[in-house]
Formats: sequence, structure tokens, C-alpha cells
Amino acid sequence: MGILDIKKAVRAGSKVVVAIAAPSGEGKTHTALLLAMGMTGGDPSKIGMLDAENMRGLLSADVLPAPFMHANFCAPFSPERYIKGINEFQEAGMKVLIIDSFSHAWEGIGGCDDIAIHKGTAKKKNWIAAKAEWKKLTNAYLQCDMHIILCMRAREKTDHSDIYKMKSLGLQPITEKNTMYEMTVSMMMYNKGYNQDFLKMPAELAPIFGNGEGYLNETHGKALIDWVDSGIKIDKDVSLWESKLQMSCDNGTASLIECWGSVPNKLKSKLLAYKDRCKSSAAEFDVMIKQREEIDAQEVLTKQGKATGAASVDESMFEGEGRPELTVDSDIKDQVVTGQNAMNAIENMTNDPTMKDPNAESDFDWS
Repeated sequence: MGILDIKKAVRAGSKVVVAIAAPSGEGKTHTALLLAMGMTGGDPSKIGMLDAENMRGLLSADVLPAPFMHANFCAPFSPERYIKGINEFQEAGMKVLIIDSFSHAWEGIGGCDDIAIHKGTAKKKNWIAAKAEWKKLTNAYLQCDMHIILCMRAREKTDHSDIYKMKSLGLQPITEKNTMYEMTVSMMMYNKGYNQDFLKMPAELAPIFGNGEGYLNETHGKALIDWVDSGIKIDKDVSLWESKLQMSCDNGTASLIECWGSVPNKLKSKLLAYKDRCKSSAAEFDVMIKQREEIDAQEVLTKQGKATGAASVDESMFEGEGRPELTVDSDIKDQVVTGQNAMNAIENMTNDPTMKDPNAESDFDWS
């Protein structure tokens, strides 16, 4: 069987990923909750919040008429831990997941910036390793079976490429540069949420969100989901397990086999073809995982070798017979001796009273 299922394109019910970026205090969380309320059809119990902002999400607990589902998310903010959080909320049956703040995965403690530093050298960050982890996280939120709202911080950025003509880039989201374009809809938000600057907006959704003036609320969220649901209906149970099977491939064939064992028997006949297509994906990840393990092992050996080398140098310098002898060419020795003799002669001349200038005033009157 091939790796693809090629068929005629029809618009089917899917899911949306929305990104909201703004400085602290501009109403990201409030807006996200109102949108999520409309997206769940008015059911707060189907709204989850992965709160990486030291439980600030609880300050908005009264925004909705009933409690939403909340989880405090502590450091380290590695992509791997974000993925686990997404999976746990999916297992809990959420329809919409708000991740606030998603920026921590990029430059928070344990985020991609830290990964690049720790896997790099003193002179260069290892962004290849960091972005590999970021891609896994991107894959996780795009393929999960929930609608996703990502809240991101933003700050002023400056272009330093020309130190003589530094240029302000204005407010920019704190995230990987391509993230805002992975979304269904992405926006910068201003004036406590009243204004939006849409970075990505499909033409079909422009009538829903308007021209960027006015607060976003439940109405916009409901209209967004109505548009999604206007396509051909899909089997939600099958879709859920397709997402789980695909996400399990990231950890290789063994993970896919384990996930398949959890599929309800009544659904397995509907998922057989999909499972077979996942096999090739999982096999490719097996190769990638083995390559990463080999590279990591080589890095460990290299570091151990450097440490051993440094220790042997120290011992050879300071321990008895192992101390290296300093050999100096005879010509250089003669030059050193001659130079030292010249310095001694100058010092003797300075101290010899017979060498003083006869015209100099020995008793100069400073009064």
C-alpha cells in the first residue's frame, strides 16, 4: 500500500487553529475564552486551558457563565512537555484547547532557545536540534483532534543587521518565525482587544472577523465553527483515532503498535487502511530516532574525550615525572641573558652618583 490516500477533494469538517499575539495585558486570554465559548456551542466544560502563565488564567474564571477546565503548566517549558499537555487535554475530551502562553515553548525556561544553547557550543547555538523539537510540537497541535487557540506574547523588535541604520520592526510575536502562518487565522491584537491586525486570513473567513475593529466574542467563535461544520460531516470517533495514530508515529513503530492496541475493536475495521499508511511514517521516524541517538552518543563520547584530554594535560603539567620540560634554543637563551645584563647595567648606572648630569641642580628649590 502507498503512503497516500488520493481521492477527489471535498470540503469536510475539520478543525481550526487560531493564534492571538499581543503584549501582556491586552486581553488575549479574555478574547480566547470568548471565542472558545462560541466554538463549543456555549459549553465551558469542553474548553481546556494549558496555563503557562503562573495560573493567571484563573483570573479570567468568571468570564464564562460556568467553569472551564484548567491546568497549571510549570517549567521546564520544553516542546516535549507541551506535547504531553496537549495529549492529556485530548484524552480528557476537550473540544477547544487554549494554550497560554505558547511563547514559553520558544524562549521560556527549557524552551527552544535553551535547547539550542545546551545542545550547542560556547561559540554557536544548535538551532538544528532546537527546531527539530519545535517541528514535533507543531505537528502535535496541527494533528490533534481539538480546535486550538494559541496565545502568544509580543514585543517591539529591531533590525540590527546594519548597526548604522537600525530599523524598528514594530510589535512581533514571540515565537518561531513561521508559526503565525501555520494557523487557520492569526492576528496581532491592540487596544485591549478592540483592534486586530490579521497576519493570515482566508478569504472565506474575512466576513466573519470583519475589518479588524471591534471586540471578538462568542459570535465570531460560533460563526467560525459553523463554517467548518458546513462541509461534509466526518466520523468524529474515527477522526480522533486517526489523529492519535498519526501522532504516535513520531515515536516510531513500537509507539504505533501500542496505540493500535488501544483502538476500540468496533473502529479497527474503519481504521485498517489508515493504520497501514501510518506504518511507513513510523518506519521513517524509526530511522530518524536511530540517527539522533547515534549523534547524541557521538557527542557524549566527544565531550568525554575532551574532558579526559584536559585532565591529562593538567596532570602532565603539575605532577612529577609527567611535567613537560621547557626547551629553549641556545640563540634565544643568549638573547635573554644579554637583555637581562643590559637591564642590570642601566639600573647600576642610575644608582651610580658619578653618572649624574654635572649640570643638573641637585638641590632644586620648590618654594
